[in-house]
Amino acid sequence: MRKFKLPSSSYNWLSAVGATIAMISLSMIVFLFVISLFYEEGGSYLGLFMFIVLPVFLVIGLILIPIGMIRKSRMDKKRKTKVIREWPKFDFNDRRTRNATLIFGVGTIFFLFLSAVGSYEAFHYSESVEFCGTICHKVMKPEYVAFQNSSHARVACVECHVGSGADWYMRSKLSGLYQVYAVTMGIYPKPIPTPIRNLRPARETCEECHWPEKFYARQLVMNKHYLPDEENTEWDISLQMKTGPAYSALGLQEGIHWHINPDVKVEYVATDSVQQNLPWVRYTNNKTGEVYVFKDEGNKLSEEELAGLEIREMDCMDCHNRPSHDYQTPFKFVNDAITAGMIPKELPEIKLLAMGILAEEFTTTDSAMQFIDSEIKDYYSANYEDLYNENYELVEQAIAGIQEEFKLNIFPEMKVSWKAYYNNIGHLEFNGCFRCHNDKHSTNEGRVISMDCNLCHSIIAQGVPDTLQIGSIYDELEFVHPNDPDGGWKDGLCFECHWDLY
Repeated sequence: MRKFKLPSSSYNWLSAVGATIAMISLSMIVFLFVISLFYEEGGSYLGLFMFIVLPVFLVIGLILIPIGMIRKSRMDKKRKTKVIREWPKFDFNDRRTRNATLIFGVGTIFFLFLSAVGSYEAFHYSESVEFCGTICHKVMKPEYVAFQNSSHARVACVECHVGSGADWYMRSKLSGLYQVYAVTMGIYPKPIPTPIRNLRPARETCEECHWPEKFYARQLVMNKHYLPDEENTEWDISLQMKTGPAYSALGLQEGIHWHINPDVKVEYVATDSVQQNLPWVRYTNNKTGEVYVFKDEGNKLSEEELAGLEIREMDCMDCHNRPSHDYQTPFKFVNDAITAGMIPKELPEIKLLAMGILAEEFTTTDSAMQFIDSEIKDYYSANYEDLYNENYELVEQAIAGIQEEFKLNIFPEMKVSWKAYYNNIGHLEFNGCFRCHNDKHSTNEGRVISMDCNLCHSIIAQGVPDTLQIGSIYDELEFVHPNDPDGGWKDGLCFECHWDLY
């Protein structure tokens, strides 16, 4: 048997180190791939090493091999007295040339195949929800947790944040380079700001599933609230949400989704970065050509100021701006937890106590968990000693329920809570609809953007279950505030009081 030989230039330390690195990297990639394929172990970090980290070392090792060979050849030539400048010769009658060509050819084909598979897997891995949500665990934890509990939990992050097409894919990857740098250096902001200016238009993402021409019927929304009294008195309210018209034949002629009617264009100007102050609104009827400009009388813009601001066309995201990362308010998640039985309604004053606890500011989740535990135990042992001793399991249930809801909606390490991001759906805790619908925006002809509640919804039931006030889908009720029966709430906006509750 003839001895297998390679060119003399391949026998050097640099090429040997490169070959060793490449072989170890390749072996680890194959091993981890088998582990993930048959045992489904490792999660997101396994994919990070298998498709991103190890291939980098593999390529580095392969590059070192020819660098070492070239370096060795040059050193050998320098030792000779006469330097001959000529093209390299490939003599396939030489066994070493044949061996080198065979190894290079087979190796290249194998490497290209491996690169194609690896690149494909790396692309899909970098596009996965797992990659987006868990690699930068601390930074993205709030978004990932909220996403998993949203109505879009089965929609991949990239479907909304990137969408289809190579141009937006490249934009996302380029912006991701700075994000990796910011996380590595620890210079990322807390909380992570919402990239309103850089978002892709909703018509290119949201409307892939939710297209404007689709009819959305009116919906019945039923909510249970609990008053902050000793009995945690239940207060129910049922709303008919006028998402679309009463009859599907009317299309988008009326209802909340009238704003995205293709025959209508609504534009606005915002004077702040989070689009909460909208002093100028323009309505255009694309069929008739009618145009109306509404200006906030208390916040007028000069022509020079208006010329320097961006005029944005209203789309889905102007109302549905927190479709997958909605951090609920304590008012909302405490009510829901009591309704679901996670927090026992039988525990006196638990609604009032929970709201007081959740109004506190915390620096870490652990400190919040300890505070919730100690405050509830101290309160009931001091004020309801018999209940505390005889029904201690209710106290434990309340602690566990409040702690669980806290961890789903408040993230002290990243300074994330419902206060960190405005939610434009509704008008209870945020300005939302009242950004435009506030009776302050009017035209020169006297047209006004109305804040009539019945434009968007009608109340068909409200009150304590035993004495529930009931209307119908054709005859709405006038709202009665459970804590303000005299109607003082009419003198202000909902969020002005609800914001101050916390």
